[in-house]
Amino acid sequence: MYAVRPPAVAGMFYPADSRQLARDVQHFLAAAQPQALNAKALIVPHAGYIYSGAIAASAYATLKAVAPRIHRVVLLGPTHCVAIRGLALPDTDAFDTPLGRIQLDTGAMHAIKGLPQVVVSGEAHAQEHSLEVQLPFLQSILGEFSLLPLAVGMATAEEVAEVLEAVWGGDETLFVVSSDLSHYLPYAAAQFADGKTAQDIVNLRQPINHEQACGGTPISGLMVAAHKHHLTPHLLDLRNSGDTAGSHDRVVGYAAFAFTPAAEVGKEHERAN
Repeated sequence: MYAVRPPAVAGMFYPADSRQLARDVQHFLAAAQPQALNAKALIVPHAGYIYSGAIAASAYATLKAVAPRIHRVVLLGPTHCVAIRGLALPDTDAFDTPLGRIQLDTGAMHAIKGLPQVVVSGEAHAQEHSLEVQLPFLQSILGEFSLLPLAVGMATAEEVAEVLEAVWGGDETLFVVSSDLSHYLPYAAAQFADGKTAQDIVNLRQPINHEQACGGTPISGLMVAAHKHHLTPHLLDLRNSGDTAGSHDRVVGYAAFAFTPAAEVGKEHERAN
């Protein structure tokens, strides 16, 4: 039976109206200052668009020049609603958003199901926003693509990296890790903590723990893979909710990174207040 995951956080984290959503995403992308990077992987935040949409767009805008080559997205994000061991695949064939339907890469899903750290859990995906909020950006910048979504629970960096290796592919495959940084620190403390985390990522110093980033596990796994495949991380944007739409009393940190082949000449661009 063909099964579809409907959007769970449309109207909360981002607009439920398709026209408004398309306008908002295009506004964020147009306002971003993209670099000409041949990204193999991105790290992007996953808060409500009013808070982190501009930072996420800093990463997605780098894909404009290379979008035609990308046909598959492997999307990883931490679980917020359901505790799981390992990395969870959904039990559906497609994901819906207000912008349309995204077919899942069922072949790749089948290929990794045999790994001991990979499980199937519809519950882990049903209400998970960390993956869902990335989809309208991907739909807007890429158009048609297949999706391999993984909700990451309790796992090691090496277990995550093993899954990434199994679906590494070539230029047609993009990896996206969804993660915010520090949570609910005062503004200045968040700036300090997030700045250190950003430098750890740029220097491929792992593990990244869950106090540094809620998606620390998939970030650490990506860093293991990046080291093996000689990818170079670039910090594109580093801000927090106090810079976008919140108070300075208790902020959440956001950053955008692109990982490129080491041979590529890229200039890091940091916007941190």
